Amino acid sequence: MKLTPLADRVLLKAVEAMETTASGIILSTATKEKPVISQVISVGPGGLVDGHEVKMVVKPGDKVVVAKYAGTEVKLDDQEYSIVRQSDILAIVE
Repeated sequence: MKLTPLADRVLLKAVEAMETTASGIILSTATKEKPVISQVISVGPGGLVDGHEVKMVVKPGDKVVVAKYAGTEVKLDDQEYSIVRQSDILAIVE
């Protein structure tokens, strides 16, 4: 199956969080938080959303920082994805 976002929505896949800290401490699964950096998988067409013209800035392959509790979680073919509005993306990681 294939997911294609509509309007100003973006399909994201979380980038795996690091298992150890910079000082070498190994993190258990209980202490890990939801990753805030994700990779853009697919982008909606933009267009007219709520009476305003929306131009899509992100593109597939970009790594982005997303608001912590933004979006809708979706599981497809044993992979977990998030669908968020472009406005929930805080920055592009370069």
